[in-house]
Amino acid sequence: MTQWMEADMPDLAGKTAVVTGANSGLGYFTTRALAAAGAHVILACRNPEKAEQALQQLRAELPQASLQVEPLDLASLDSVRSFAAALGGQSIELLINNAGVMAVPYARTADGFEMQFGTNHLGHFALTGLLQEQISDGGRIVCLASMAHRWTPGIRFDDLDWSQRRYKRWQAYGDSKLANLIFMFELSRRMIAAGRNVIVAGAHPGYASTNLQFVAAEQRKSLVERLVMQASNALVGQPAQMGALPTLYAATADDVVSGDYIGPGGFQQLRGHPVKVGCRKQARNPAMGDRLWAASEQLTGVTYLSDAAADTASSVG
Repeated sequence: MTQWMEADMPDLAGKTAVVTGANSGLGYFTTRALAAAGAHVILACRNPEKAEQALQQLRAELPQASLQVEPLDLASLDSVRSFAAALGGQSIELLINNAGVMAVPYARTADGFEMQFGTNHLGHFALTGLLQEQISDGGRIVCLASMAHRWTPGIRFDDLDWSQRRYKRWQAYGDSKLANLIFMFELSRRMIAAGRNVIVAGAHPGYASTNLQFVAAEQRKSLVERLVMQASNALVGQPAQMGALPTLYAATADDVVSGDYIGPGGFQQLRGHPVKVGCRKQARNPAMGDRLWAASEQLTGVTYLSDAAADTASSVG
């Protein structure tokens, strides 16, 4: 069986891609590959200094690359709205919802949401909704999930901000990644019901060695956690460039259809070349999709796709 690689990507000249969290890790290598294939890539980044550093490094590696940096903090709905407004109706062929935080200590976003759910899911929900009309015919939306979506008993809709129970940061991370998948499947159903020619797919990187593993250790000032993460990355993790392949496959491969979920094909989906993979049943549940959608619209104030399309979507697969 042929193993899919970056070299198998099609020519993307004339296409525009938005990549959230593009300045490091998976986002950086996703951006680099899309730009190398000819796409104009908008780097949506929270930290301006790190974004500029990434931009200069990309230009050094790819002198002909077409790149643009725009500020985006997914933990602030004002920032999300400003980012969408800055694009000014620009046509987008690829929206890569990549950015995220992992297992950080309890904190709230600028809008009062629990940090992981607010950043990883609600920020991307709002962003996608605000950009929905700019996604071109034949375009794609890729939502980054994680194996961690299996690590939680399920989303507690009666306590999304964790105010009624002791905070468990890894479970909260799992909740946010489960929400990413539920959102992906629900958005796919609604796009189909609305007659939009837009592929909505999911991807996860397996265990990829990136800086994401060290953010929580830095915030908690935990040397032990940092050492554990260093050991895990060295023993189990695959390079970030390999971890980006499922995203790139979902964004560009010819055999991808709406609702596909792509991950590494190796042992326990930890590493390897991208293939179509399964996920827990709850992620595909239309009733769960409706519930998360309603909660997300209420919390963010962002609505999209007609009610008629939503009613039709609830009866689709």
